[in-house]
This record gives sequence, C-alpha cells and structure tokens, in this order.
Amino acid sequence: MLKAVSSALAIDRADWDRLANPKGSEFNPLVSHDFFRCLEESGCAVAATGWAPRHMVKEQDGEVTGIVPCYRKRHSYGEYVFDHGWANAYERAGGRYYPKLQVSVPFSPVTGHRLFAATEERRRDLASGLIALCNEEKASSVHITFMPEADWQALGGKLWLQRTDIQFHWNNPGYESFDGFLASLSSQKRKNIRKERASVADAGITLHALTGRDIEERHWDAFFDFYMDTSARKWGQPYLNRAFFSLIGEAMSEHILLVIAERGGRFIAGALNFIGSHALYGRNWGALEHHNNLHFEVCYYQAIDFAISRKLPRVEAGAQGAHKLARGYLPQKTYSLHYLAHPGLSRAVADYLASERLGVDEEAQALAAHSPFRQEQDF
Repeated sequence: MLKAVSSALAIDRADWDRLANPKGSEFNPLVSHDFFRCLEESGCAVAATGWAPRHMVKEQDGEVTGIVPCYRKRHSYGEYVFDHGWANAYERAGGRYYPKLQVSVPFSPVTGHRLFAATEERRRDLASGLIALCNEEKASSVHITFMPEADWQALGGKLWLQRTDIQFHWNNPGYESFDGFLASLSSQKRKNIRKERASVADAGITLHALTGRDIEERHWDAFFDFYMDTSARKWGQPYLNRAFFSLIGEAMSEHILLVIAERGGRFIAGALNFIGSHALYGRNWGALEHHNNLHFEVCYYQAIDFAISRKLPRVEAGAQGAHKLARGYLPQKTYSLHYLAHPGLSRAVADYLASERLGVDEEAQALAAHSPFRQEQDF
C-alpha cells in the first residue's frame, strides 16, 4: 500500500530513521525524523509557507518499507535547484506550473537519501509512486533534488530528466592538524590563509565552537539575530524562524556545531553546521559586524578545524561559491531528477538539460584545474 500523509509526525520515528539512515551507511542528520519534525513544528515547512507536506509511505505486510519526504509547493523558493525559468516559460505558454511536488530537505542544499528504501527495486517503486501522486495532486511536476549519484544514475531516463550542478567540498585524507592541511597547499595559498586567519584574530575576535549542552538559548538568540540580518539583506525573506533553532537545539544538539564569533564581549557572527558520521554539513551563517575574512574563518576554517579534530572525511559547505576553491574546497557535482507531466515541457527541458550538463562538466574541470593543492587531486 502506498499513501501520502500530511505530516512527518504521522510516520513513526523509528521507521523513518531506520530507512533514512540505515545501519552500515553514512549517518546524515539532515534526513533524520527529528530535523523534519522540527521544520514542521516550528511552522517553517508547512502549507502556510508554501511547503505542504505530502510525505509518501509504502507499507507491505504491515511493515513500512519505503518513505519519501515530499512537499506540495506553490512556489520554488528554498530549494537551491532553480526552475523559475521553466515555470515562467510554461505559464507564458498557457500552462500552470504550480502546484508542483518537491522531494528534498527544505532549505538545505545537502546531498542525502531522498527515496528511503532498502533496495533499488523499492526505490524504483517509490519513484513510480511519485508520478502517480503527481497525477493525483494535479501537479505539473516532481523534483528530486540533491540525491545520491547512484540513484540518479539508476532512475534517470526518459521519464526522469537528469540535472547536475556544482558545490564545493573539503576532503580530509587524514590530516592531524590544520597546519597539516596547510602544508598540502601551494605556498601562496598557504600564506593567504594564514594572513586571513591572523586578520580575524588581530581584530580582537574570539571564536567559540559549541556542540551539545554547551549550546544555550542565549547562543540561539544571538545566532537568530545574525541569521535574520544576513538573510533579510541577501534574500529578503528568511526561511527559518526563532522557534526552529530552539527545537533543533533540544532535539539534535549532539549533531550540531554552532560557531560563534565574539568581539568586545558581544556576539557578532555565527555559523550553523550539522555533524554526520562522515561529513560536517555547513548550513546557515550571519553577522552583525563586517570584518575582513570573518566569513571565511567562521564558515570554512572553523569547519576544517572541527572536521580534522573529529576525523570526519569531508566538509560540505553548501551551495555555490567559487571563492571556496582557494580555501581548499574542491568542486563536487550534485544531482537531481525532474519529472514533467506535460510532454512538450518535458521535451523542451530535456534539451536544455543536455546542454546544461555539458556546461557543468566543463566548469567542473576548469575549476579543478585551479586546485590550491601542491599535487593535483582527482575530481
């Protein structure tokens, strides 16, 4: 039996986590039941904000064998895989692009499982179920974003159109210290990073890397101020509210790294990261004061320091940002699938994506050629 439910709370937490983060695989806190629950309970990812949960559940012989975190959406904000052009073109031609179905972690450009099931066959069944749900909901399309490459390869084809993009990830081959990482860089890049870090310290700024019980409500108060100030200037409409940060602080503090910058006894900037078993996921950043290189220190260098101390294999620093390359973050492709119900729209987008994928490949190779490392690394 396949059904859609209107809240993550309608799905047993143990079933969700068993399928989203199966034993023996990498643990990703951003696909956990707690994260989705906090988004809904805070009112961030709900129908009123244009994120109406339509989570799909597959049951067989009384057991939950598949789950898909899915939303019925009336806009394309908070996704980081942009389809506004498709929507505008379709509506100019007389079509109706919204509502659409979005399979993702809201407001989070982080790769992870999207079709929660133990086998490829069951994931194919879930993908077919999404198309059926699209027809039932009278939606224009289904979008599965930031999914694993293996699922992208297995499911992509005539119905599911394939799309790629680029992020920047830092990889840890086993550095013992930040200096060990610096030693792997070219001389000029090494000197630049040392100067950048020194400039932050010279400005009288102290950094605090907080996890678990060390994170207090006063830290969330400060971080929310940073987030609101920066988000309002950058996007105009912040996606997350103050309640969300208290909820994740209560439910997920052991999986959170909150970096706070302090100057003159005042918190001035911060970055929110989530801690997985194999990666540190950079998510949100904000600042009330501008200081040269503060963003690089709070978001990138503190994340590298933490990953080295925890022996995490990588840091995923979020969407976009070629400036990350000079700081040791290398290009990494991301993957999404798109089902468009209208045959004409699907053909037009398929042609566009074929060209776009070639452009992404060329860009990735060009970026990799400018690696900051002394010895060339594989991309």
